[in-house]
Amino acid sequence: MKIKVGLDIGGSTTKIVGMREGKIIARDIVRAADPVTSAFGAVGKLINDNSLSINDIEQINITGVGSVFPAGPILGIKTVTVEEFKATGLGGLYLSGLDHAVVVSMGTGTAYLEARRENVRHIIGSGVGGGTLVGLGLALTGTRDAVKLSDMATEGDILKCDLTIGDITKDGVTGLPMNVTASNFGKAADDLSREDKMAGVFNLVYQAIGTVAVMASRQCNIKDIVFTGQLTGLKECQEYLIPFEGLYGVNMIVPEDAVFATALGSCLVEGQEEK
Repeated sequence: MKIKVGLDIGGSTTKIVGMREGKIIARDIVRAADPVTSAFGAVGKLINDNSLSINDIEQINITGVGSVFPAGPILGIKTVTVEEFKATGLGGLYLSGLDHAVVVSMGTGTAYLEARRENVRHIIGSGVGGGTLVGLGLALTGTRDAVKLSDMATEGDILKCDLTIGDITKDGVTGLPMNVTASNFGKAADDLSREDKMAGVFNLVYQAIGTVAVMASRQCNIKDIVFTGQLTGLKECQEYLIPFEGLYGVNMIVPEDAVFATALGSCLVEGQEEK
């Protein structure tokens, strides 16, 4: 049986997923100088790595900010453009095994979606995301490499940067542990190391995303929150998001392969515009 291919095309990075009979058979990330090169390269690499031919691919569904750039069919294969939010929502549901959830797409910024298998609705968006993390990291440390920034954050001491409830009151606040953040960077001083600063940046970004996710879940009356996108690949993701479960009675889910959710979901969407 032929396979369907989904592409999530960014400015210079393409995530690709191949599916056969509803199951993932291949996934990869390809980087290049521009969207067209990365998209064509991703399909070529999938064919080569999996001993396929062009005739083995039934259809390519593309989405993402770079999906407007391919002017026609990719490698002569039927190529269809699909709506990104719907792809992300369906991909999040597939990876989590849920039928209804808030799906959070953590890219350069962050999108919050209410996803059902029959419908995906955009709730709200935020400018806080991977771009925030990398931009602040560059300003504070001189590097924009997310993995290096993550390693710095691991070595930092968040308690030298953030003010906790225990720092401002001895009596506590009803329903909140004493170690909960009261103010991001509220304790920052002149002698903070770059590692301490990055611990603060990671905490700020993930807590901001998590807080809006909880508000979105309450607005939709759903406890299941599925996180997808590039930021799920960093080790701080679960470290900073999972504590929200105990605080607010929600389920914070970071599924395996969450980075590929949009590319995966594009395979599951009926095409809207053929190239």
